[in-house]
Amino acid sequence: MGPSIMDTADLRIALFSGNYNYVRDGANQALNRLVGYLLRQGAQVRVYAPTVAKPAFEPTGDLIGVRSFAIPGRPEYRFPFSISGKARRDLAEFKPNVVHVSSPDPVGHQAVTWARSRSLPVLASVHTRFETYLRYYNMAWGEPVIEAILRRFYRRCNALVAPSESMAQLLREQRMNYDVSIWSRGVDHEMFNPGRRDLEWRRSHGIADDEVAIGFLGRLVMEKGLDVFSDTVDELRRKGVAHKVMVVGHGPAREWFEERLPGAAFVGFQGGADLGRAVASMDVLFNPSVTETFGNVTLEAMACGLPVVAAAATGSQSLVDERVSGRLIPPGAVHQFAEALKSYAEDADLRRAHGQAGVARAAEFSWDRINQAVADTYVRLIRQKARA
Repeated sequence: MGPSIMDTADLRIALFSGNYNYVRDGANQALNRLVGYLLRQGAQVRVYAPTVAKPAFEPTGDLIGVRSFAIPGRPEYRFPFSISGKARRDLAEFKPNVVHVSSPDPVGHQAVTWARSRSLPVLASVHTRFETYLRYYNMAWGEPVIEAILRRFYRRCNALVAPSESMAQLLREQRMNYDVSIWSRGVDHEMFNPGRRDLEWRRSHGIADDEVAIGFLGRLVMEKGLDVFSDTVDELRRKGVAHKVMVVGHGPAREWFEERLPGAAFVGFQGGADLGRAVASMDVLFNPSVTETFGNVTLEAMACGLPVVAAAATGSQSLVDERVSGRLIPPGAVHQFAEALKSYAEDADLRRAHGQAGVARAAEFSWDRINQAVADTYVRLIRQKARA
């Protein structure tokens, strides 16, 4: 079948991921959803990623291991450094017609080289602002170096997909690539909706019915803005604002975060329907992170009817309508974050109105429509390569 009449069922996709299923996060859940959608449309997909004995969840589709090692200081994550001989043989036998790379690690670089040597188109998906991570380890001086490395990687790809228009525009401004389209994120409305709110569950974690629960949702690592979150809560205390903090998630910085938030309800990792219940049982979400490219937690909170106070950064900036469904505050502006949270803590009508606006906005995000946009991009790149 010629490329001019190709459709999704004709795709043979080799997907490379630095973390497909061994630690659960928003990026790999999006990748697994994409693979599930592609398989249902008749496409063939092979996934190449690090594997571990006890992954966080079962992978969607066929997963082939690549060589990797545990990252020093963060052993829960693995660093992919080489495509193994077994994986190379599998690639040759699979004969993909498009390659998708989702992380700019050594295996991703090798996959791009492998594809270019065979004149196969390469799509890169951008899930994380890696260059910003150094800020949380007192190494911000290294950001230009990381940007240069990323630029070299992404320019070797035929196109990029980013999860928000704000992130796509940033990639263009950073001269990473000029063919950047949107692969947004959907939300499971069965799991995330206002009806999941459970006052009895809140009480079991020490949150009274009349207390305003300010929620944190995400992995407990410093790059999620834990310092800004805790400094803001300190400011609320100084202002005498009545509230209760609820933290949903786990991670290596939990002990540090618990020490900074005495009296907070740490409910740990929540998954599936339990996660929907936990989010809907908050009253406002506070998301100070600047590292996300989309902000899955922001969308999930909006679907549950929560107003969101977030950093005005890539991701949330494309989701939250300022003073309509939440507040967008300059990154790190603790005083302004505190003022925004104070207004929600003290005004139930404002919380309700902005929460309802968030529900309406979240309804626009359909997973199947979003994932078909990626499939359409694969087909476009194959056609362009054939014409070239």
